[in-house]
Amino acid sequence: MESTAAAGETRLWHPFADMARVRHDELVLTRGEGVWVFDAAGRRYLDGTASLWYANVGHGRREIADAVHAQMLALESYSAFGDFANEPALALAARLTALAPVPDGRVFLTTGGGEAIDTAAKLARRYWSALAQPDRVHLIGRSAGYHGTNGYGTSIGGIEANRAGWGPLLPGTSTVAHDSLPALEQELLRVGPQRVAAVFVEPVMAAGGVHLPVEGYLEAVGALCDEHGVLLVVDEVVCAFGRLGHWFSSERWQLAPDMIVFAKGVTSGYLPLGGVIASGRVAAPFWDEPGTTLRHGATYSAHATCCAAALANLDVLERERLLTRGKELEGALYAAVAPLVAHPLVGAARGGVGLLAAVELVPEQLRGGATVAAIVAAARRRGVLVRGLGAGIALSPPLTITPEQIAVLGETLREALDEVAAAA
Repeated sequence: MESTAAAGETRLWHPFADMARVRHDELVLTRGEGVWVFDAAGRRYLDGTASLWYANVGHGRREIADAVHAQMLALESYSAFGDFANEPALALAARLTALAPVPDGRVFLTTGGGEAIDTAAKLARRYWSALAQPDRVHLIGRSAGYHGTNGYGTSIGGIEANRAGWGPLLPGTSTVAHDSLPALEQELLRVGPQRVAAVFVEPVMAAGGVHLPVEGYLEAVGALCDEHGVLLVVDEVVCAFGRLGHWFSSERWQLAPDMIVFAKGVTSGYLPLGGVIASGRVAAPFWDEPGTTLRHGATYSAHATCCAAALANLDVLERERLLTRGKELEGALYAAVAPLVAHPLVGAARGGVGLLAAVELVPEQLRGGATVAAIVAAARRRGVLVRGLGAGIALSPPLTITPEQIAVLGETLREALDEVAAAA
Protein backbone atom coordinates (compact mmCIF):
# COMPACT_ATOMS: atom_id res chain seq x y z
CA MET A 1 0.00 0.00 0.00
CA GLU A 2 1.08 3.57 -0.61
CA SER A 3 2.77 5.17 2.37
CA THR A 4 1.24 8.20 4.07
CA ALA A 5 4.09 8.61 6.54
CA ALA A 6 6.42 11.57 6.26
CA ALA A 7 10.08 11.03 5.47
CA GLY A 8 12.02 10.00 8.55
CA GLU A 9 8.89 9.12 10.49
CA THR A 10 8.94 5.99 12.65
CA ARG A 11 6.73 3.00 11.90
CA LEU A 12 7.04 1.76 15.49
CA TRP A 13 4.00 2.40 17.72
CA HIS A 14 5.48 2.84 21.20
CA PRO A 15 3.64 1.71 24.35
CA PHE A 16 2.41 4.50 26.63
CA ALA A 17 3.55 7.15 24.14
CA ASP A 18 2.09 10.32 22.64
CA MET A 19 2.91 9.26 19.10
CA ALA A 20 2.21 12.73 17.68
CA ARG A 21 5.30 13.80 19.63
CA VAL A 22 7.35 10.63 19.37
CA ARG A 23 6.90 9.92 15.67
CA HIS A 24 9.84 12.16 14.69
CA ASP A 25 11.73 12.16 17.98
CA GLU A 26 12.81 8.74 19.25
CA LEU A 27 15.79 8.04 21.49
CA VAL A 28 17.38 5.08 19.69
CA LEU A 29 19.56 3.05 22.05
CA THR A 30 22.15 0.73 20.53
CA ARG A 31 24.02 -0.95 23.37
CA GLY A 32 24.34 -1.27 27.12
CA GLU A 33 27.14 -1.87 29.56
CA GLY A 34 26.56 -2.24 33.28
CA VAL A 35 24.51 0.72 34.49
CA TRP A 36 25.05 2.60 31.22
CA VAL A 37 23.24 2.63 27.89
CA PHE A 38 24.35 4.32 24.67
CA ASP A 39 22.37 5.95 21.88
CA ALA A 40 22.91 5.84 18.12
CA ALA A 41 25.13 8.92 18.31
CA GLY A 42 27.35 7.23 20.90
CA ARG A 43 26.18 9.33 23.85
CA ARG A 44 26.21 7.59 27.23
CA TYR A 45 23.34 7.66 29.77
CA LEU A 46 23.20 6.49 33.38
CA ASP A 47 20.23 4.12 33.53
CA GLY A 48 18.33 5.42 36.53
CA THR A 49 15.36 3.13 35.99
CA ALA A 50 16.87 -0.26 35.05
CA SER A 51 14.89 0.21 31.84
CA LEU A 52 11.34 -0.58 32.98
CA TRP A 53 12.26 -1.67 36.55
CA TYR A 54 13.83 -4.88 35.26
CA ALA A 55 17.57 -4.69 34.39
CA ASN A 56 18.54 -5.93 37.85
CA VAL A 57 21.95 -7.35 36.90
CA GLY A 58 22.73 -4.50 34.52
CA HIS A 59 23.29 -4.48 30.78
CA GLY A 60 25.61 -6.44 28.51
CA ARG A 61 25.99 -9.64 30.54
CA ARG A 62 27.98 -12.04 28.38
CA GLU A 63 27.15 -15.06 30.54
CA ILE A 64 23.42 -14.65 29.92
CA ALA A 65 23.97 -14.18 26.19
CA ASP A 66 26.15 -17.31 26.13
CA ALA A 67 23.47 -19.34 27.93
CA VAL A 68 20.87 -18.15 25.44
CA HIS A 69 23.13 -18.98 22.49
CA ALA A 70 23.87 -22.46 23.80
CA GLN A 71 20.20 -23.21 24.41
CA MET A 72 19.20 -22.00 20.94
CA LEU A 73 21.74 -24.33 19.38
CA ALA A 74 20.38 -27.24 21.42
CA LEU A 75 16.61 -26.55 21.35
CA GLU A 76 15.30 -23.02 20.88
CA SER A 77 11.89 -24.01 22.24
CA TYR A 78 8.97 -26.38 21.98
CA SER A 79 5.38 -26.22 23.18
CA ALA A 80 4.77 -27.19 26.81
CA PHE A 81 1.11 -27.99 26.22
CA GLY A 82 -0.03 -31.42 27.36
CA ASP A 83 2.88 -33.58 28.51
CA PHE A 84 5.71 -31.79 26.66
CA ALA A 85 8.55 -30.27 28.70
CA ASN A 86 12.11 -29.06 28.31
CA GLU A 87 15.07 -29.13 30.67
CA PRO A 88 15.47 -25.36 31.33
CA ALA A 89 11.77 -24.98 32.17
CA LEU A 90 11.85 -27.93 34.56
CA ALA A 91 15.02 -26.63 36.21
CA LEU A 92 13.63 -23.10 36.54
CA ALA A 93 10.35 -24.29 38.06
CA ALA A 94 12.22 -26.38 40.62
CA ARG A 95 14.54 -23.50 41.47
CA LEU A 96 11.80 -20.91 41.86
CA THR A 97 9.65 -23.09 44.08
CA ALA A 98 12.67 -23.74 46.30
CA LEU A 99 13.21 -19.97 46.66
CA ALA A 100 9.64 -18.70 46.99
CA PRO A 101 7.73 -18.39 50.29
CA VAL A 102 4.79 -20.27 48.76
CA PRO A 103 3.86 -23.56 50.42
CA ASP A 104 4.38 -26.55 48.10
CA GLY A 105 4.65 -24.27 45.07
CA ARG A 106 3.96 -25.05 41.40
CA VAL A 107 5.04 -22.73 38.56
CA PHE A 108 2.94 -21.70 35.56
CA LEU A 109 5.13 -19.82 33.08
CA THR A 110 4.06 -16.95 30.82
CA THR A 111 5.76 -14.41 28.56
CA GLY A 112 5.49 -11.41 30.90
CA GLY A 113 3.92 -9.82 33.94
CA GLY A 114 0.61 -8.75 32.44
CA GLU A 115 0.00 -12.23 31.11
CA ALA A 116 0.97 -13.67 34.49
CA ILE A 117 -1.55 -11.42 36.27
CA ASP A 118 -4.32 -12.61 33.98
CA THR A 119 -3.22 -16.18 34.66
CA ALA A 120 -3.43 -15.64 38.42
CA ALA A 121 -6.84 -13.98 38.12
CA LYS A 122 -8.28 -16.76 35.98
CA LEU A 123 -6.70 -19.41 38.17
CA ALA A 124 -8.23 -17.84 41.30
CA ARG A 125 -11.70 -17.99 39.75
CA ARG A 126 -11.17 -21.45 38.29
CA TYR A 127 -9.89 -22.76 41.63
CA TRP A 128 -13.12 -21.89 43.40
CA SER A 129 -15.17 -23.29 40.53
CA ALA A 130 -13.28 -26.57 40.86
CA LEU A 131 -14.24 -26.60 44.56
CA ALA A 132 -17.92 -26.25 43.61
CA GLN A 133 -18.02 -22.57 44.65
CA PRO A 134 -18.59 -20.94 41.23
CA ASP A 135 -19.94 -17.71 42.75
CA ARG A 136 -16.49 -16.82 44.13
CA VAL A 137 -15.34 -14.70 41.18
CA HIS A 138 -14.82 -11.22 42.67
CA LEU A 139 -11.28 -9.82 42.48
CA ILE A 140 -10.12 -6.89 44.62
CA GLY A 141 -7.24 -4.56 43.76
CA ARG A 142 -5.99 -1.28 45.27
CA SER A 143 -5.92 2.36 44.28
CA ALA A 144 -2.66 3.31 42.49
CA GLY A 145 -2.15 -0.38 41.75
CA TYR A 146 -0.66 -1.48 38.45
CA HIS A 147 -1.10 -5.04 37.25
CA GLY A 148 -0.28 -4.76 33.57
CA THR A 149 -2.55 -3.86 30.67
CA ASN A 150 -4.30 -7.11 29.82
CA GLY A 151 -8.00 -7.55 30.54
CA TYR A 152 -7.90 -8.66 34.16
CA GLY A 153 -4.94 -6.47 35.03
CA THR A 154 -6.63 -3.36 33.65
CA SER A 155 -9.84 -4.17 35.51
CA ILE A 156 -8.21 -4.61 38.94
CA GLY A 157 -5.66 -1.82 38.42
CA GLY A 158 -6.05 1.40 40.36
CA ILE A 159 -4.48 3.99 38.04
CA GLU A 160 -7.51 5.73 36.56
CA ALA A 161 -5.73 6.96 33.43
CA ASN A 162 -5.01 3.33 32.52
CA ARG A 163 -8.65 2.31 33.05
CA ALA A 164 -10.33 5.10 31.11
CA GLY A 165 -11.47 5.00 27.49
CA TRP A 166 -11.74 1.24 27.00
CA GLY A 167 -15.45 0.91 27.57
CA PRO A 168 -16.81 -1.50 30.20
CA LEU A 169 -14.11 -3.36 32.09
CA LEU A 170 -14.53 -6.86 33.53
CA PRO A 171 -17.37 -7.28 36.00
CA GLY A 172 -16.71 -8.80 39.38
CA THR A 173 -13.77 -6.52 40.15
CA SER A 174 -13.24 -3.55 42.46
CA THR A 175 -10.47 -1.44 44.00
CA VAL A 176 -10.01 -0.06 47.50
CA ALA A 177 -7.75 2.60 49.03
CA HIS A 178 -4.23 1.20 48.95
CA ASP A 179 -3.33 2.32 52.47
CA SER A 180 -6.51 1.41 54.37
CA LEU A 181 -7.09 -2.00 55.90
CA PRO A 182 -10.62 -0.99 57.02
CA ALA A 183 -11.46 -0.15 53.40
CA LEU A 184 -10.43 -3.64 52.30
CA GLU A 185 -12.37 -5.29 55.09
CA GLN A 186 -15.45 -3.22 54.31
CA GLU A 187 -15.24 -4.22 50.65
CA LEU A 188 -14.92 -7.88 51.55
CA LEU A 189 -18.04 -7.60 53.70
CA ARG A 190 -19.91 -5.56 51.08
CA VAL A 191 -19.30 -8.12 48.35
CA GLY A 192 -19.51 -11.04 50.75
CA PRO A 193 -16.42 -13.18 51.41
CA GLN A 194 -18.27 -16.15 49.91
CA ARG A 195 -18.19 -14.28 46.57
CA VAL A 196 -14.56 -13.08 46.67
CA ALA A 197 -11.94 -15.15 44.86
CA ALA A 198 -8.76 -13.16 45.59
CA VAL A 199 -7.13 -9.95 46.75
CA PHE A 200 -4.20 -8.60 44.71
CA VAL A 201 -1.43 -6.52 46.35
CA GLU A 202 1.92 -5.08 45.31
CA PRO A 203 4.29 -4.92 48.31
CA VAL A 204 5.66 -1.59 47.03
CA MET A 205 3.38 -0.04 44.43
CA ALA A 206 5.82 0.86 41.69
CA ALA A 207 4.12 2.29 38.60
CA GLY A 208 1.43 3.94 40.71
CA GLY A 209 4.05 6.25 42.24
CA VAL A 210 6.34 4.14 44.46
CA HIS A 211 3.94 3.95 47.39
CA LEU A 212 5.38 2.09 50.37
CA PRO A 213 3.17 -0.14 52.51
CA VAL A 214 1.83 1.34 55.71
CA GLU A 215 3.49 -0.38 58.67
CA GLY A 216 1.71 -3.62 59.45
CA TYR A 217 -0.59 -3.34 56.43
CA LEU A 218 0.66 -6.28 54.36
CA GLU A 219 0.74 -8.64 57.33
CA ALA A 220 -2.80 -7.58 58.23
CA VAL A 221 -4.00 -8.16 54.65
CA GLY A 222 -2.62 -11.69 54.84
CA ALA A 223 -4.41 -12.30 58.13
CA LEU A 224 -7.65 -10.83 56.75
CA CYS A 225 -7.52 -13.11 53.70
CA ASP A 226 -6.90 -16.10 55.96
CA GLU A 227 -9.81 -15.11 58.20
CA HIS A 228 -12.25 -14.96 55.28
CA GLY A 229 -10.78 -17.81 53.25
CA VAL A 230 -9.86 -15.51 50.37
CA LEU A 231 -6.82 -16.14 48.18
CA LEU A 232 -3.93 -13.69 48.55
CA VAL A 233 -2.09 -12.90 45.30
CA VAL A 234 1.13 -10.89 45.69
CA ASP A 235 2.21 -9.08 42.53
CA GLU A 236 6.02 -9.18 42.69
CA VAL A 237 6.64 -8.30 39.06
CA VAL A 238 8.77 -5.32 40.16
CA CYS A 239 9.63 -6.24 43.75
CA ALA A 240 11.24 -9.68 43.34
CA PHE A 241 14.76 -10.83 42.47
CA GLY A 242 16.68 -8.40 44.63
CA ARG A 243 14.78 -5.15 44.07
CA LEU A 244 13.72 -5.20 47.73
CA GLY A 245 16.68 -7.25 48.97
CA HIS A 246 15.20 -10.76 48.73
CA TRP A 247 14.42 -13.34 46.09
CA PHE A 248 10.79 -12.46 46.72
CA SER A 249 9.83 -9.41 48.75
CA SER A 250 7.03 -11.35 50.46
CA GLU A 251 9.84 -12.65 52.69
CA ARG A 252 10.41 -9.14 54.01
CA TRP A 253 6.93 -9.14 55.54
CA GLN A 254 6.78 -12.87 56.33
CA LEU A 255 3.94 -13.39 53.85
CA ALA A 256 2.98 -16.85 52.59
CA PRO A 257 0.86 -15.98 49.54
CA ASP A 258 -1.45 -18.37 47.76
CA MET A 259 0.10 -17.08 44.54
CA ILE A 260 3.09 -14.92 43.63
CA VAL A 261 3.18 -13.24 40.23
CA PHE A 262 6.67 -12.57 38.84
CA ALA A 263 8.41 -11.31 35.68
CA LYS A 264 10.95 -8.53 34.93
CA GLY A 265 13.90 -9.34 37.21
CA VAL A 266 13.62 -13.10 36.66
CA THR A 267 15.63 -12.60 33.46
CA SER A 268 16.68 -8.98 34.08
CA GLY A 269 14.89 -8.31 30.81
CA TYR A 270 17.32 -10.30 28.66
CA LEU A 271 14.34 -12.26 27.30
CA PRO A 272 10.61 -11.92 28.05
CA LEU A 273 9.41 -14.24 30.82
CA GLY A 274 6.88 -14.18 33.64
CA GLY A 275 4.83 -16.59 35.65
CA VAL A 276 2.76 -17.53 38.65
CA ILE A 277 3.96 -19.55 41.62
CA ALA A 278 0.82 -21.19 42.99
CA SER A 279 0.59 -22.92 46.36
CA GLY A 280 -0.13 -26.60 46.67
CA ARG A 281 -3.57 -25.64 47.94
CA VAL A 282 -4.38 -23.79 44.71
CA ALA A 283 -2.83 -26.50 42.55
CA ALA A 284 -4.56 -29.41 44.30
CA PRO A 285 -7.83 -29.49 42.31
CA PHE A 286 -5.82 -29.69 39.08
CA TRP A 287 -2.95 -31.92 40.24
CA ASP A 288 -4.43 -34.48 42.63
CA GLU A 289 -7.00 -36.28 40.47
CA PRO A 290 -7.27 -36.67 36.69
CA GLY A 291 -10.08 -34.95 34.84
CA THR A 292 -9.73 -31.26 35.82
CA THR A 293 -7.75 -29.38 33.16
CA LEU A 294 -6.81 -25.71 33.41
CA ARG A 295 -7.68 -24.67 29.85
CA HIS A 296 -5.33 -21.72 29.78
CA GLY A 297 -1.84 -21.05 28.46
CA ALA A 298 0.29 -19.12 25.99
CA THR A 299 2.01 -20.44 22.89
CA TYR A 300 5.42 -19.57 24.32
CA SER A 301 4.79 -20.73 27.90
CA ALA A 302 7.91 -22.44 29.27
CA HIS A 303 9.97 -21.22 26.30
CA ALA A 304 13.25 -23.09 26.65
CA THR A 305 15.56 -20.20 25.69
CA CYS A 306 13.79 -17.70 27.94
CA CYS A 307 14.09 -20.18 30.82
CA ALA A 308 17.80 -20.61 30.08
CA ALA A 309 18.21 -16.84 30.30
CA ALA A 310 16.42 -16.85 33.65
CA LEU A 311 18.64 -19.58 35.08
CA ALA A 312 21.77 -17.71 34.00
CA ASN A 313 20.39 -14.48 35.46
CA LEU A 314 19.64 -16.15 38.81
CA ASP A 315 23.20 -17.47 38.80
CA VAL A 316 24.54 -13.92 38.40
CA LEU A 317 22.35 -12.60 41.21
CA GLU A 318 23.59 -15.38 43.48
CA ARG A 319 27.26 -15.48 42.48
CA GLU A 320 27.79 -11.72 42.69
CA ARG A 321 25.73 -11.36 45.85
CA LEU A 322 23.47 -8.85 44.15
CA LEU A 323 20.36 -10.15 45.85
CA THR A 324 20.88 -8.10 49.01
CA ARG A 325 21.89 -4.93 47.16
CA GLY A 326 18.32 -3.65 47.08
CA LYS A 327 18.29 -3.54 50.86
CA GLU A 328 21.91 -2.40 51.26
CA LEU A 329 21.44 0.58 48.92
CA GLU A 330 17.88 1.58 49.78
CA GLY A 331 19.09 4.13 52.32
CA ALA A 332 21.53 5.69 49.86
CA LEU A 333 18.86 6.05 47.17
CA TYR A 334 16.37 7.58 49.56
CA ALA A 335 19.08 9.93 50.86
CA ALA A 336 19.63 11.09 47.27
CA VAL A 337 15.98 12.07 46.76
CA ALA A 338 14.81 13.05 50.26
CA PRO A 339 16.48 16.51 50.21
CA LEU A 340 14.54 17.35 47.04
CA VAL A 341 11.41 17.99 49.13
CA ALA A 342 12.97 21.39 49.83
CA HIS A 343 12.73 22.22 46.12
CA PRO A 344 9.78 24.47 45.21
CA LEU A 345 8.55 22.01 42.57
CA VAL A 346 8.56 18.97 44.87
CA GLY A 347 5.81 18.07 47.31
CA ALA A 348 6.97 14.64 48.49
CA ALA A 349 9.77 12.10 48.25
CA ARG A 350 9.23 8.38 48.75
CA GLY A 351 11.73 5.57 49.23
CA GLY A 352 13.73 3.65 51.79
CA VAL A 353 12.21 0.23 51.07
CA GLY A 354 14.25 -1.42 48.33
CA LEU A 355 16.16 0.10 45.44
CA LEU A 356 13.36 2.29 44.12
CA ALA A 357 12.25 5.82 44.97
CA ALA A 358 10.16 8.68 43.63
CA VAL A 359 9.56 12.41 43.95
CA GLU A 360 6.11 13.88 43.49
CA LEU A 361 5.59 17.38 42.14
CA VAL A 362 3.41 20.02 43.78
CA PRO A 363 0.08 20.08 41.89
CA GLU A 364 0.10 23.89 41.69
CA GLN A 365 3.48 23.80 40.00
CA LEU A 366 2.17 21.35 37.40
CA ARG A 367 -0.70 23.70 36.65
CA GLY A 368 1.83 26.49 36.37
CA GLY A 369 3.67 24.82 33.50
CA ALA A 370 6.39 22.76 35.22
CA THR A 371 5.76 19.38 33.61
CA VAL A 372 7.08 15.95 34.50
CA ALA A 373 8.08 15.45 30.86
CA ALA A 374 10.20 18.61 30.95
CA ILE A 375 12.06 17.39 34.04
CA VAL A 376 12.67 13.97 32.50
CA ALA A 377 13.99 15.64 29.34
CA ALA A 378 16.26 17.96 31.33
CA ALA A 379 17.76 14.99 33.17
CA ARG A 380 18.25 13.17 29.86
CA ARG A 381 20.16 16.15 28.44
CA ARG A 382 22.49 15.74 31.41
CA GLY A 383 23.05 12.06 30.63
CA VAL A 384 20.66 10.47 33.16
CA LEU A 385 17.51 8.49 32.39
CA VAL A 386 14.63 8.78 34.86
CA ARG A 387 10.97 7.85 34.44
CA GLY A 388 7.89 10.04 34.64
CA LEU A 389 4.96 8.59 36.57
CA GLY A 390 1.83 10.73 36.52
CA ALA A 391 2.71 13.66 38.77
CA GLY A 392 6.04 12.20 39.81
CA ILE A 393 9.44 10.89 38.75
CA ALA A 394 10.75 7.44 39.63
CA LEU A 395 14.20 5.95 40.11
CA SER A 396 14.94 2.20 40.15
CA PRO A 397 18.52 1.64 38.95
CA PRO A 398 20.22 -1.71 38.35
CA LEU A 399 21.37 -3.52 41.48
CA THR A 400 24.95 -3.08 40.25
CA ILE A 401 24.88 0.70 40.75
CA THR A 402 27.38 2.23 43.19
CA PRO A 403 26.65 4.75 45.97
CA GLU A 404 28.61 7.34 43.98
CA GLN A 405 26.42 6.80 40.93
CA ILE A 406 23.31 7.02 43.11
CA ALA A 407 24.52 10.42 44.28
CA VAL A 408 24.79 11.45 40.62
CA LEU A 409 21.14 10.46 40.11
CA GLY A 410 20.03 12.73 42.95
CA GLU A 411 22.19 15.65 41.93
CA THR A 412 21.16 15.43 38.28
CA LEU A 413 17.49 15.32 39.21
CA ARG A 414 17.99 18.45 41.33
CA GLU A 415 19.64 20.22 38.39
CA ALA A 416 16.77 19.20 36.12
CA LEU A 417 14.24 20.53 38.62
CA ASP A 418 16.16 23.81 38.81
CA GLU A 419 16.18 24.18 35.05
CA VAL A 420 12.44 23.58 34.71
CA ALA A 421 11.61 25.83 37.67
CA ALA A 422 13.60 28.66 36.11
CA ALA A 423 11.73 28.27 32.79
CA ALA A 424 8.21 27.88 34.24
